[in-house]
Amino acid sequence: MTPPDAPQNRWSDLDRPPLNVTALRRGLLRPESLWSGLEVVETTGSTNSDLAERARPGDLAEGTVLVAEEQTAGRGRLERSWTAPPRSGLFLSVYLEPGDDVPVERWGWVPLLAGVAAATGLAKAAGVDTALKWPNDLLVTVEGEERKAGGILGEFAGDGIVVGLGINVSLRADELPAPTAGSLALAGAVSTDRETLLRAVLRSLEHWYGEWKGAGGDAAASGLQAAYAAGCATLDRTVRAELPGGNSLVGQAVAIDGDGRLVLSTEDGLQQPVSAGDIVHLRGAAGGLT
Repeated sequence: MTPPDAPQNRWSDLDRPPLNVTALRRGLLRPESLWSGLEVVETTGSTNSDLAERARPGDLAEGTVLVAEEQTAGRGRLERSWTAPPRSGLFLSVYLEPGDDVPVERWGWVPLLAGVAAATGLAKAAGVDTALKWPNDLLVTVEGEERKAGGILGEFAGDGIVVGLGINVSLRADELPAPTAGSLALAGAVSTDRETLLRAVLRSLEHWYGEWKGAGGDAAASGLQAAYAAGCATLDRTVRAELPGGNSLVGQAVAIDGDGRLVLSTEDGLQQPVSAGDIVHLRGAAGGLT
């Protein structure tokens, strides 16, 4: 037994083994693949910040993937922090360059695309029903309640966009950062093998990115808009949108429009699209506040 004051190492928690970067590269870095490079670091502040910094000179290859076993200053939407114990989740960022194939005004779909890819990949590999809370939270059900198990953040960098994903995989109940948080393990995942999950998410992301880019960024033509709507737990619920600047808007979420905005039907009968903000689920099929 390891003494409680012994220094920690990458094998100190046998339930959370380190990633095998050689095996991951062998499985993902194929000549025809989107993924051009994969690096795994033991710890970093934020994979998004690191990859964005590398992209700014303009010479970072599309398809570069950066994974951290631990993030100490991970960032979510609205500058929220994201931290978790080492090797308890997937903490990664990817660099994509839609380039001239996609008008820049359609690039806002990339984080939503990553949400669809993560949800579908995790559903297959972990056997967990994963839903999307607009714009980019990943929800799982734990003891009958919706819990946030992951989040996605996109930011322009260099000639492209960096997309970061943080997913709670094996977090135990006493490790959760908030009562509203969850993990794949707590949701009854059939597998919490991070290599299997990472490969599934990246392959799903490659598929959806290829479909979307091949359609010139048209979310409807690529099937992305319909897929997002089908997996979105926010639709058909009464929500409160907390908007930039301190304003808020309450209404029923009725659609995801062609620009990826959430459309709310308000009490005065107006259809109001929301492009940015924090969404609170007030009422819906799952009940309660989320």
